[in-house]
Amino acid sequence: MSKIICIGSASKDIFFPTGEGELFDTPEDITAQKKVAFEVGAKYQVEDRFEAVGGVAANCAQGLARLGLEVSVYSCVGGDQTGEWVIGELQKEKVLTELIEQKDGAQTDLSAILVFTQSGERTIFFNRDANELLKVDAKKLDGAEWVFVSALNGEWKENMRAIAAGVQEKRIKLAINPGQRNMKDDIVVVLEAIKQADVLLVNKDEAIELVMGMRQATEADLQDENFLIRALYAHGAKAIGMTDGVRGAWGYDGNVVMHVDVLMQRSVDATGSGDAFGSGFFAAWAQGLGLEQSLRWGIVNGGNVVRFYGAKEGLLRSDEIGALAQQVNVTALA
Repeated sequence: MSKIICIGSASKDIFFPTGEGELFDTPEDITAQKKVAFEVGAKYQVEDRFEAVGGVAANCAQGLARLGLEVSVYSCVGGDQTGEWVIGELQKEKVLTELIEQKDGAQTDLSAILVFTQSGERTIFFNRDANELLKVDAKKLDGAEWVFVSALNGEWKENMRAIAAGVQEKRIKLAINPGQRNMKDDIVVVLEAIKQADVLLVNKDEAIELVMGMRQATEADLQDENFLIRALYAHGAKAIGMTDGVRGAWGYDGNVVMHVDVLMQRSVDATGSGDAFGSGFFAAWAQGLGLEQSLRWGIVNGGNVVRFYGAKEGLLRSDEIGALAQQVNVTALA
């Protein structure tokens, strides 16, 4: 059994870079402040395309494997050629795949991703099928040192409770990167799991949603990174990494809140940058390197991924990440 088990989604992503489409701001729409428009009935030629493994669990597992950790993916794919391809690609990255279930009659999850070359931003069209069939058996967690839980599909509440009970019974450390769908569906179940988390990885928007689910807070509090990260720690998470795009990331482990600046890179495609931050942060933390180094590894891993299409190509290896990490500016806050 591998030392780390990443539980969640595995899929195939197909990227279509395009400079077509009109990007425009819609500040009056608070939930969608930027949109893109294409002509109805038109055809647009895409000069190139790229294929990569996707899904948070698969993305994070590949990042951890490149950083020298022993890791497996616990997920579902279809009994189709795409499922075989996903498994084969993960094995190329030395990710263990014995916990991936192939479901006959199901299709492997697939995403078509439009990447706008003007900015590196993207719009994702996805279809879920096999991942909806995931059913976690806590017996399969035996021997693991860590379980990394990302966005769960299907009967996700049952899966989350099974994982929480399993790691507690077997004394396995727990890392959580909660899914937006899970938080919107039942934030109480997510918050219960976070109480057990040894590591919690979120972006600022997710942190705001979680804190709003825990307590009353003013608008000023919800915009305050120091307040957010301390509130999550007080809820039970032992170490937290929180990102906010080009504004960098914050971390807290009960001592001093730290902030790390991004190393600015030309963004080709933002897909997977959050997962890359998560695998970098978690890899350093799981190896006992401490909060500051975890933030450094996370921010440079996430920053390097945006230079390429997909969530895998730019993932750093163990012999690359140290030198880059030392270039990052870290500030101790209150």
